[in-house]
Amino acid sequence: MLGVSPSDSEVWERARSERWVVVSKDADFLHRALVSAPPPWVVHVRLGNVRLRVFQELLAGLWPRVEAEFPEAKVVSVFHDRLEVIR
Repeated sequence: MLGVSPSDSEVWERARSERWVVVSKDADFLHRALVSAPPPWVVHVRLGNVRLRVFQELLAGLWPRVEAEFPEAKVVSVFHDRLEVIR
């Protein structure tokens, strides 16, 4: 694993090499995916402040649609009412 507090760069490199999906509210991962080749897959969560249970339910409900966008998508942004995909 990556340890208790891995840096963004450590997460990025591990995700890229292991073909993981980075799920984050942090726009830094979105920006990095746009300029990096090849980037790991990034799910940019744009739900605002929600309780953990609501977050988990929303993401679980949308996950099949999110997953269907990969591997072509670089970034899938998740909103309450829609997905936005960057290829």
